[in-house]
Amino acid sequence: MAEIIVVTSGKGGVGKTTSSASIACGLARRGHKVAVIDFDVGLRNLDLIMGCERRVVYDFVNVVNGEASLKQALIKDKRFDNLFVLAASQTRDKDALTREGVEKVLKDLADDGFDYILCDSPAGIEKGAFLAMYFADQAVVVVNPEVSSVRDSDRILGLLSSKTRKAEEGGRVKEHLLLTRYSPKRVETGEMLSIADVEEILGLKTIGVIPESGDVLNASNKGEPVILETTSDAAQAYDDAVGRLLGDNRPMRFVTVEKKGFLSKIFGG
Repeated sequence: MAEIIVVTSGKGGVGKTTSSASIACGLARRGHKVAVIDFDVGLRNLDLIMGCERRVVYDFVNVVNGEASLKQALIKDKRFDNLFVLAASQTRDKDALTREGVEKVLKDLADDGFDYILCDSPAGIEKGAFLAMYFADQAVVVVNPEVSSVRDSDRILGLLSSKTRKAEEGGRVKEHLLLTRYSPKRVETGEMLSIADVEEILGLKTIGVIPESGDVLNASNKGEPVILETTSDAAQAYDDAVGRLLGDNRPMRFVTVEKKGFLSKIFGG
């Protein structure tokens, strides 16, 4: 059975698509067969971050409408043979997706032997976001450690616990917190909420803390998910998050201010 994971948030611009791409690559690198779907109809960014934008011929809406087969629309990643991208449409309306159509695509992927299906959700609570989360088994809630992002994510948690198929069947979507753009220095000075603050407000356990880093933007501009920039702190933090998602017990890194040693204080290193 395929495990369906929605990557979601209340607020836009917190790093959902970056996170979807990196988690998908992290799972594929561990040998799992993975599909990642862009639910942001009308915008479409996932294919840019995955570096396959020039290879999009058919998209998610084409498949839902029966204008193309799933096999025609899936783009095989150039780095991993077991990773596939299903791009969103840039030219359709957000109402182009239907629950029945989305369910059929997810079922066909599961029947085709996919281990994980990642749903890269648009921000907020409109139709695309609702459909991205409706069939989910697990949710990765992406949050920046600042008040408006946390407050908006609280609304998403309400929908996950009441408006999903699991909720309708009396179950629950397994929820994880992914903190992005985290700066220990700014937490120390009180400019940013701490991990404990966010966990307390949302009632979730943190699966990963991605440090604030220019590497994320640089990787996106190159069409390369940042998790593949192996020397980067952000890449290592995403890899840790994927490990925890799979049940590994890993210590949290990049969450404290690095203390300067005696010699670096003297020589200004």
